[in-house]
Order: sequence, then structure tokens, then C-alpha cells
Amino acid sequence: MEPIIWLAILAFFLVVEAITAGLATIWFAGGALAAAIAAYLGAEIWLQILLFLAVSIILLIFTRPLAVKYMSKDLEKTNVNSLIGKKAVVTQKIDNLAQTGQVKINDVEWLARSFSDEEKIPENTVVVIREIHGVTLYVKEFKED
Repeated sequence: MEPIIWLAILAFFLVVEAITAGLATIWFAGGALAAAIAAYLGAEIWLQILLFLAVSIILLIFTRPLAVKYMSKDLEKTNVNSLIGKKAVVTQKIDNLAQTGQVKINDVEWLARSFSDEEKIPENTVVVIREIHGVTLYVKEFKED
């Protein structure tokens, strides 16, 4: 196969990557580049295809987790997920068995529960939000180290 065909495939994958901007096809662009080089050097078609597949899969397996981690490290959590790790004040005693409990954060009242049915958290206690399930915040009492 002519190197120009692999370069066209490479260009296609790069255009798709530019449009999606989500690391969708960059790995296959790398495979197409390897195949284009092999074609330029006169490799048989089966070797070109094998190189395309091997390089694409290797790039996908070994670099995607690093790239995803690097790209998402500066993303700021939005909406409800931004509350995880923040402090809130208990406005209604938290008692899982009695199904009571509310906390206030950012001038908004939320249903709240503790992680243990035995744990009761009194009003005006500062808590840290650890998880969110639906509209309920799961909290732990804040203790300074």
C-alpha cells in the first residue's frame, strides 16, 4: 500500500480527534503513522496492517490512562460534586434510625445522614461531606487534627 494512503488515514484520525477533542482517535493516528513509515520503507501490506494495529493498541493501553489523568487533573468539580470534602453545619440533628437530619452549606439546606446508624450528630455541629447519593449528603463530624 502506498504511504500516501496511510497518511490520508492519519489525517482522517487527526481531523476526527480535533473535532471530538476527547482523546478518541489519537491512538489510531499513531498507528497510521507507523504504517505509513513502514509503507515508505517498502514493507508488505500485511506488515503495515499489523504495525497499524499493534501500535494503535499499544498506545491505547499504555498512554490513554496517563493522558486521561493529565487532562482531567485541572478540571474543577461542578454542581453537587463540588460539595464533596466541604464543611457544612448541622441544622437538624442527624439520626439515621429516626430518618432526620439536615445540613446547611452555601445557604442551601440538604438532607443529611451519617455513615453509621449508631452515630447521632447534634445541631450546630460542623461536618464534612464525604459522599452524595441523590439529594442526601453523607457526612462525618469534622475533627481538627
